[in-house]
Amino acid sequence: MKFVRPLLIALLTLAISPVFAQETTIRKSLSERLPNLPKIDEISKTPMNGLYEVRMGSDIMYSDADGSFLIQGTLIDVKQRRNLTEERMEKLSAIAFDQLPLKNAFTQVRGNGKRKLVVFADPNCGYCKRFEKDLQKLDNVTIHHLLYPILGEDSKAKSRNIWCAKDKAKTWNDWMLNGTAPAAASCDTAPLDANVEFGKKYRITGTPTLFFADGTRVPGAVPLAQVEKLLADIK
Repeated sequence: MKFVRPLLIALLTLAISPVFAQETTIRKSLSERLPNLPKIDEISKTPMNGLYEVRMGSDIMYSDADGSFLIQGTLIDVKQRRNLTEERMEKLSAIAFDQLPLKNAFTQVRGNGKRKLVVFADPNCGYCKRFEKDLQKLDNVTIHHLLYPILGEDSKAKSRNIWCAKDKAKTWNDWMLNGTAPAAASCDTAPLDANVEFGKKYRITGTPTLFFADGTRVPGAVPLAQVEKLLADIK
């Protein structure tokens, strides 16, 4: 048995070495030929022979085995009818639920509240208002609303007035559903600034942006049926 472990280590090293060598070749070639290319965080094989994924932050491109060609586009597995690029981007954009700044949210609970949903929203966002009407139809859900004022100074003012209101959820609903503007109010708005900084860090570029309990990110006012499906798929 004393020979088994060294043998396994040797075999593992042999298996890893070609992959590491290929990554080194691609990284060296791209950095030399494209010095202005963003920092490469990861290089990995794709299911397509000879094609490698080059990840830079949450952006991905594809390279041949020598780093002589760089491709920007979508990789589709036509046999399985899967958009591999889209799947990868979804994985990269996910944020663990416990990393979301929920302390800066106001919460609405419906029914048993077992299902969890986080919504980044700007009070002046027309898509957010439309989506909010759909959210009223959800049951057995806890919705954490994170005010995300990115559409101008008026959005900041409305967000402040909503956040500083005695009943944040009611004030939000009155504005988003009925058009009743929030009364002027003041308090510590550091949480709103923190939301914006969080969004910049994690590239939340539009509203509404949704996050589910499994970390899945969904940008935009998607149909309610899609929200229901995503909630149901989380075990």
